[in-house]
Amino acid sequence: MQINQYEIWIADLNPQIGTEAGKTRPVLIVQTNLLNKIPHPSTVVCPITTNVQKDSHILRVHLKKGMANLHENCDVMIDQIRAIDNKRLIKKVGNLPVELIENIKENIAIIIDLE
Repeated sequence: MQINQYEIWIADLNPQIGTEAGKTRPVLIVQTNLLNKIPHPSTVVCPITTNVQKDSHILRVHLKKGMANLHENCDVMIDQIRAIDNKRLIKKVGNLPVELIENIKENIAIIIDLE
C-alpha cells in the first residue's frame, strides 16, 4: 500500500477516547513523503468531519462537496492531528486540492507553534 502526503484516505479511528475523532472516516495524510516511501508502520493524519464549523479558520480547513471525491462539505480537523497505525488505513478516496495545501501547512504550523 503506497500512501502520499495530501491524499485523503478512509481510516478506522476506533476505539475513540474522550474528545478524539472516532468512527470510520476520511483522514488527510500530512506526514512527509520521506517517511511514506519507506516501510514506516504509522502515518500522521488529520481527521476529516462533516460537522462543519464555518467560523473556525485556524483549527479547521474547509472542503467543499466534491473536492477529493468527498460526498459532503467537510472540515479537516487540524487540532486533531495524530499518528495512526497503517493498518487503520482502508482505502484512498482522493487528493487534497493543490490550492489548499499551503493553508493546511500554515494552520499546522500555528497550532504546534513552528513560527
